[in-house]
Amino acid sequence: MGVPAFFRWLSRKYPSIIVNCVEEKAKECNGVKVPIDTSKPNPNEVEFDNLYLDMNGIIHPCTHPEDKPAPKNEDEMMVAIFEYIDRIFNIVRPRRLLYMAIDGVAPRAKMNQQRSRRFRASKEGMEAAEEKQKIRQEILAKGGFLPPEEVKERFDSNCITPGTEFMDNLAKCLRYYIAERLNSDPGWKNLTVILSDASAPGEGEHKIMDYIRRQRAQPNHDPNTHHCLCGADADLIMLGLATHEPNFTIIREEFKPNKPKPCALCNQMGHEVKDCQGLPREKQGKHDQFADTMPVSEQEFIFIRLCVLREYLERELTMASLPFTFDFERSVDDWVFMCFFVGNDFLPHLPSLEIREGAIDRLVNIYKNVVHKTGGYLTESGFVNLQRVQMIMLAVGEVEDSIFKKRKDDDDNFKRRQKEKRKRLKRDQPSFIPGGQFSPQALGNRSSPQAICNPRQAAFEMRMHNSTTSASPNTSLTPDGSPSLGGGIKRKPEDSDSEPEPEDNIRLWETGWKQRYYKNKFDVDASDEKFRRKVVQSYVEGLCWVLRYYYQGCASWNWYYPFHYAPFASDFEGIADMPSDFEKGSKPFKPLEQLMGVFPAASGNFLPPTWRKLMTDPESSIIDFYPEDFAIDLNGKKYAWQGVALLPFVDERRLRAALEEVYPDLTPEESRRNSLGGDVLFVGKHHPLCDFIVEQYKSKNTEAVDIPPELCHGIQGKLTLNDNAVLPDQVVESPVPMLKDLTQNSAVSISFKDPQFAEDFVFKATVLPGAKKPAPVLKPGDWEKTNNDGRPWRPQLGFNRDRKPVHLDQSAFRTLGHTMPRDRAMPGMYPNAVPLAAYSSPYARPLMGSQQQIPKLLSNLRPQESWRGPTPLFQQTPQRTAGAAPLLAWNRMLQSPNQFQPAQYQGLGPMAYPQRPEDRMDRGRQAYGLGRPYPLPPPAGRYSWN
Repeated sequence: MGVPAFFRWLSRKYPSIIVNCVEEKAKECNGVKVPIDTSKPNPNEVEFDNLYLDMNGIIHPCTHPEDKPAPKNEDEMMVAIFEYIDRIFNIVRPRRLLYMAIDGVAPRAKMNQQRSRRFRASKEGMEAAEEKQKIRQEILAKGGFLPPEEVKERFDSNCITPGTEFMDNLAKCLRYYIAERLNSDPGWKNLTVILSDASAPGEGEHKIMDYIRRQRAQPNHDPNTHHCLCGADADLIMLGLATHEPNFTIIREEFKPNKPKPCALCNQMGHEVKDCQGLPREKQGKHDQFADTMPVSEQEFIFIRLCVLREYLERELTMASLPFTFDFERSVDDWVFMCFFVGNDFLPHLPSLEIREGAIDRLVNIYKNVVHKTGGYLTESGFVNLQRVQMIMLAVGEVEDSIFKKRKDDDDNFKRRQKEKRKRLKRDQPSFIPGGQFSPQALGNRSSPQAICNPRQAAFEMRMHNSTTSASPNTSLTPDGSPSLGGGIKRKPEDSDSEPEPEDNIRLWETGWKQRYYKNKFDVDASDEKFRRKVVQSYVEGLCWVLRYYYQGCASWNWYYPFHYAPFASDFEGIADMPSDFEKGSKPFKPLEQLMGVFPAASGNFLPPTWRKLMTDPESSIIDFYPEDFAIDLNGKKYAWQGVALLPFVDERRLRAALEEVYPDLTPEESRRNSLGGDVLFVGKHHPLCDFIVEQYKSKNTEAVDIPPELCHGIQGKLTLNDNAVLPDQVVESPVPMLKDLTQNSAVSISFKDPQFAEDFVFKATVLPGAKKPAPVLKPGDWEKTNNDGRPWRPQLGFNRDRKPVHLDQSAFRTLGHTMPRDRAMPGMYPNAVPLAAYSSPYARPLMGSQQQIPKLLSNLRPQESWRGPTPLFQQTPQRTAGAAPLLAWNRMLQSPNQFQPAQYQGLGPMAYPQRPEDRMDRGRQAYGLGRPYPLPPPAGRYSWN
């Protein structure tokens, strides 16, 4: 999940770390999409060596997207995941390694957060369904119109957890996808692919970090490797800094708030479920051909350059006149450690430190003031010096009281300003201003106006407003609509200026806040020093565990923080002598055991029947682990999602004792899913390592062998034969019915294990010898907040700072708005993804009988040239033959650059966009060419790629 609000704070404080991605789009010619050749240079003007995918950040938006209709079944989900990976691969274009990591069984410390998140999701899902059904009945009772309920099983996102059938099927699909790509895509030709699926224990991002740490410790590692990590969690930034790699970049989706979403009842835009009136849908298009479309904005991606963040931090953390030698790398480690105090996935943040209040800046300032007295840095290679940390925390504790009072003053001032603003707007605004697509637009605004989605709903709101304001505001209405003389209308609570807020019993801004905090949160008296020290000791252990987790790997699979709340900074007295060692040899849970620890009873259908019964049977010995309802403590926050879910902690001993009785009931398939697995390495036939792996299978060598680093870009590890391997000249069966089996496979897979080290080995957190420091990016003006001549700051495009941006004036935007078809972004079709397997393939099956065959590009392509893929049309040599079809516009212009012949442009529409004989709605669809192993889905499917 990461750290809430951390990325927003970071991007505002250090804006130059953000770079907009340059993405090459697939071109379409005569209804056929010309595939993108990812073996060509990266359009971002930077070449990446390794791409790491934190797969859970891809799985969730593809299986239950928020801004588009959800896939109808698992097959469509898998294809959506394939397309998402293709798009990321097209942007990054790694040259050495692609590492896919799916979350496996997490450490016990993480399971507490997973348990809270899944219980919340189940509770909120049931409440939303009940509210939706209630509103639906009210609308139908009033005579409203609603489309019939779509009978389909609700997708439970809790199935995205290790041990479920969904995750097992996903691993099979990804193995097929990798094999297909290695056979058909020239960009994957010399690539090493490692898949770490959900059977391998550990969180996805930490499996990636563990791989990087272990490869850095090898003598053949290239210290100038350029890494790119794809993931949305903010803590990936701190993990990237912890590697001390000079070239580390993160790619993530650009966050765009307030995306339009359709109403869950009537599927129309412009309102939410609670405001639905049950009005008939407006006709979309002359023949209602756009009935199923919805405005979908293209999802953009951004790069986060950690080398630029290091430049910012070097300027901010550099300190003069220190009693010891300044080491920038050690100060970066201290900065990462201080970020843990404002929140992470394993510990609650301290009450006095809120990231939105500048807590990290406050900690850095205190750190720079106190470090002269500490005599050294707070951390070293993931180990904490508690005596120095104590000095920092006590310094924070001295200002805790003033922090709480300032927080209260700021909150009161904000409420006062909001109240004055509402009164001012109420006084100055006209009687009625239409909203949504009919709202007034500022002159000179370059942003395109909101599309007209549901004018009937807006017209209804305007009529209702006129009918309610026609009478005097001090006059009540009778049931027949006539004014009543009985007196005024009592103002409803929701119309008042003040909003109801939850009662705050702690009152941190008043004297006695510490006593009230411990009494309300822990149900103990603040004078109980023994209990307070126990809480502080557990929190200190957590800080040591988290830092070790970031820098050395999981110190203990069993440790967790046993409280819902954190202590105060002023309680960190005498922590220097607290033990910070962890038990050695601990083992992770098994997948089904973790499911029992994190799932609510409502998600028990993913478990075996006898295991599920332990969640619901009143006589179960662990029934108390699965409450049907639970309290959420807002803890001073405004929204429920910010609160603390007060769930009981799972007792591991009781859970294992209860599971011993039901373990014999597991089927062989369930036992297989309940076992822990490992990583799998894939290469294609052109990779230097391919012959070496094939020889291992031919010799049937069952012992682990070392990877020759000279054959695999310096990658080292152990290889062992895989029982379910992908082998050359053997059919790779497709787990997705709509995709064709690979009958002429040339890829090979084998089990892979990272280099192993002694349990007490320490990975050094430092820059490796031979690493070249990247050229400085920041200019003197980047340090000033008033940069860019007062204009709002915008990220640069690509990694080349001198790139000339193309400018279009308002008339050009209006021309595009009138010319571009409104259906270029279709719902649920993932139009921005790179098409699947568009390269010529001799083993592709024909398309379904109900679909037209798409003309094959370059049918005379020789097999030995298949790696180059089809030549793009704009690079083909122009040929003129009698009776041939007219050449494309750009080829004609190459032949006659000084002549313009309108007759040559027959069949081209406005702005020279080629027209298709089918309905123009088809122009927004993705086409699958002949010679591609992915045929079209059935015509009745929601996702149409024709």
